[in-house]
Amino acid sequence: MAKAIVAMKDVDYAYDNNAALSNINFEIPKGAFMGLVGPNGGGKTTLIKLILGILKPDHGTISLFNQPITKFKDWNQIGFVSQKSNSFNKGFPATVFEVVSMGLTAKIGYLKFFKKQDKAKILEAIEQVGMSDYTHQNIGNLSGGQQQRIFIARSLVSDPQLLILDEPTVGVDNENVKRFYELLHRLNKQRNITLLLVTHDTGIITEHATDIVCLNKTLHFHGDTDDYSSLTDNDFTKFYGHPVNLVTHDH
Repeated sequence: MAKAIVAMKDVDYAYDNNAALSNINFEIPKGAFMGLVGPNGGGKTTLIKLILGILKPDHGTISLFNQPITKFKDWNQIGFVSQKSNSFNKGFPATVFEVVSMGLTAKIGYLKFFKKQDKAKILEAIEQVGMSDYTHQNIGNLSGGQQQRIFIARSLVSDPQLLILDEPTVGVDNENVKRFYELLHRLNKQRNITLLLVTHDTGIITEHATDIVCLNKTLHFHGDTDDYSSLTDNDFTKFYGHPVNLVTHDH
């Protein structure tokens, strides 16, 4: 079995005594492409914040790269891409190169000049997401799907082993969603980057993910995509608390 990059054991978390997560036990193996699905308010964002160290569990333990999260320091190993469309200022005056370079500031510090090898890493990250032709364009002029590629490049430039994406395709058109998933598939298979992807698209995620986690305050399912695809409508109704219509995408 692959070594776990993230391990959560008996984790509980509550906001003002209102349980958000209860008795969470799961691992993310190295090299996995894990899809995290569940209803709104089911605790997905809370789970991510716990992994990123933004929140601390009320009970239980979290380990990152075989270290207790309280002792973990090498946060460059973890990249994060959020829901761009809800927060990004399209008038932000920065080129693609400048946005991607922000991913190196944690390593080299603010107000320091980039060395030749730093610039090479930035250009390499832009190339890896297929956006080399846009290097000197203002990021505000790009489409939603193109912008999300750039935010992935910003995470990749620090060479993370784990990339967490929180519903990154919100507001992205269908054609760019397809290309986006193809990019994630390549990063997972060719660069062996472990992925944790939060999504509501339960159809397309099964085409690319190796593992699925169903979360609604507790874990209702944690297994491979074949087992997930065999779940019945009654299973999903029980999990979501209401009937669910799943959309299947043709390859």
